[in-house]
Amino acid sequence: MDKNETQRPQLLRRNIVLERCGMSTSTLYRLMDQQRFPPPVRIGGRAVAWVESEINEWIEARIKERDNAA
Repeated sequence: MDKNETQRPQLLRRNIVLERCGMSTSTLYRLMDQQRFPPPVRIGGRAVAWVESEINEWIEARIKERDNAA
């Protein structure tokens, strides 16, 4: 079986997303309001999380923007 077939989506809580992206909570929510950051998934009550692959894609896109600007 292919590795990708067995991988399941992983959810990241806010503190992990902030650490990986190097931003503050206010910046995270501002970017979401501007539709410039992936939306969270509600996981219960008031708890939310982000899909890890979407966060990785967002980070990769920032790197590509940087490289294309040079």
